[in-house]
Amino acid sequence: MALPAVAGPMTLADAADQRCRAGASASGFQPALPIATKTLRDTGKLTIVAIGSSTTAGAGASGEDKSYPTVLQDELRRRLPQAEIRVVNRGVGGQSAYEMLTRMNTDVIEQAPALVIWQTVAADVVNHVGEDKLAKILKKGIRKIQGAGIDLVMMDLPWLQRADRYPHYDDYRAVLKRAADASGVPVFPRYGMMKEWAHSQRFTPEELIGMNGTELVEAGYRCLAIRIADGVAAAVTTARPERTEARKVTY
Repeated sequence: MALPAVAGPMTLADAADQRCRAGASASGFQPALPIATKTLRDTGKLTIVAIGSSTTAGAGASGEDKSYPTVLQDELRRRLPQAEIRVVNRGVGGQSAYEMLTRMNTDVIEQAPALVIWQTVAADVVNHVGEDKLAKILKKGIRKIQGAGIDLVMMDLPWLQRADRYPHYDDYRAVLKRAADASGVPVFPRYGMMKEWAHSQRFTPEELIGMNGTELVEAGYRCLAIRIADGVAAAVTTARPERTEARKVTY
């Protein structure tokens, strides 16, 4: 079943979304998703479960429709109009990696997804649960998902303007990366992506991070979804991410 990425006339909204692709070459996201690709090819359907904490739940957005999983669903449906796309939001604000692990069966595996996006470790940094303990939890979660025959993408922690508030921040990021690499799990490069956005001056600080200094706001969620959608759509269609900058702008 051929499901090419769709491209059409570029609107003003598309032009604004191009800001989201700033630094894409430096912080690329080109995952291999064999299970999702086969499922889409064989059935024309793709179910994704997004499990995580505040970023996944959409804290700081004006409504659930502005959360990254909802925008991701919309973006994938636009890119893959012949497919039946469903993105299930299983974000719970403030949860630790262990709390997410305890609900992997009911909230994730029972949804029968072909792909899971796991955003985690933020609460573990704040509470300093311990690097060894975190590594064991992440490995258990990864094994559980992969053992169920599901593709998995881990999400890197966000770039923070005041990361110095958390002395072990980079250490915990490294734990996540090592756990993912050990099991061949792609990591969505959120840290590098957000750092580039902040330094590019294409966004104001208020567009990306809320008043508490850690949670995303709507522009950040939209960009997060667009960059994930670029990578997922390219992976499951073996096509390149859509290049809207070459399209004609319609006013």
